[in-house]
Amino acid sequence: MVNKSQKRQGSRAKLRVFFFANVGNVLDSDTLRKVAGTSEWARRVRELRNEEGLNILTHNDRSDLKYGQYILTDLKPRPAFERDISKETRAFVLDRNGFTCQMCGAAAGELHPHDNGRKTRLHIGHIIDKSMGGTDDPNNLRAICSVCNEGASNLTLNRPDTIKLIAQVRRAPAKDQLDVLQWLIQKFPKQTEELINK
Repeated sequence: MVNKSQKRQGSRAKLRVFFFANVGNVLDSDTLRKVAGTSEWARRVRELRNEEGLNILTHNDRSDLKYGQYILTDLKPRPAFERDISKETRAFVLDRNGFTCQMCGAAAGELHPHDNGRKTRLHIGHIIDKSMGGTDDPNNLRAICSVCNEGASNLTLNRPDTIKLIAQVRRAPAKDQLDVLQWLIQKFPKQTEELINK
């Protein structure tokens, strides 16, 4: 599957060569992981899509593809303006979401509880998938960590609404409530100061 010259290449280059050799074929995540030789294979695939403009589709793009399946439809790259969400939109969404995964609550740079001691890396995800008519409008985008973005939904919790969240905090021991308060003050220092000065 991987020849000697590919062993000297980076994982992104290996994946590019493999996709080019399999245009029109459905490829699964296990195969792509082996070809890339790294746990970062999904990030490299996104780079091929977003930075190089390769027409690599997933289940988010085509309903006939299952989760974990990818297909390079052709060798013609997409125009640069169609490739990715702008840097400005990305920065806006990350800031709006407090640099925190909107599915599991992991914060950027902190150790992720479900990623083998690795720090949390955030991506921009669609709330309504493009395959379901979703757009790249900021209202349809959210910050999402690598674990949740790769579909590890069995490891993540549904986001509680405000009432449920407050109820959980109220039921917690005083020490845990103080820990939550301290975390909120650290996360929102400007807003905390404004509330105190009112």
